[in-house]
Amino acid sequence: MSAEPILLFGKYSYEGVVINDASLAQYASLKPVRMPHSFARHANKPFAKGKVNVVERLANKLMRGGTGEKLGGKVIRTKGRLQGKKTKVLAVLSAAFDVVAKRTGKNPLQLLVQALENSAPREDVTRVRFGGVAYQVAVDVGAQRRLDLALRNVALAAIISAFNNKKTLAEALADEIIAASAGDQASYSIKRRNDTERMARSAR
Repeated sequence: MSAEPILLFGKYSYEGVVINDASLAQYASLKPVRMPHSFARHANKPFAKGKVNVVERLANKLMRGGTGEKLGGKVIRTKGRLQGKKTKVLAVLSAAFDVVAKRTGKNPLQLLVQALENSAPREDVTRVRFGGVAYQVAVDVGAQRRLDLALRNVALAAIISAFNNKKTLAEALADEIIAASAGDQASYSIKRRNDTERMARSAR
């Protein structure tokens, strides 16, 4: 008797989910888990976050405090309402995946992977100093940092969109996943990727 397949949130299959970007494939873990919660068993270990399920990593990015910074034309001060509330964030993710599945009829896990691939920048700028003068220099972005930036931008997009808005965080996250997976230029994470790469091109 064959074992039943493990489904994300008991609903979504990992089978057939493909990561087309080879550089991200080694860090975007799609190890089948029903509930993406590893209880920090990989914390404080070098490069161990590559073993954490990519859905859980998105949940961790959503558990950020208020930045108090102007992002996307808005000053975000969420006062850390989601900090440490992993169960609440996972419920938000499950609701967002339900919205994505209902609107598109596709596996939301595959759309999340596509959104991360599309929003991961390939170039960035860094500051170097020669003789007391600082310059901006274009550099290639490592695969692990590309995934980190993509996850952060998708999470930020949802937080910004839902901030002081009737739209729930789950709906905002679903909107961003759908837009970014399609490469929509209206997507916040796609805009951030384009801005980062444009700065890098100008610094070459």
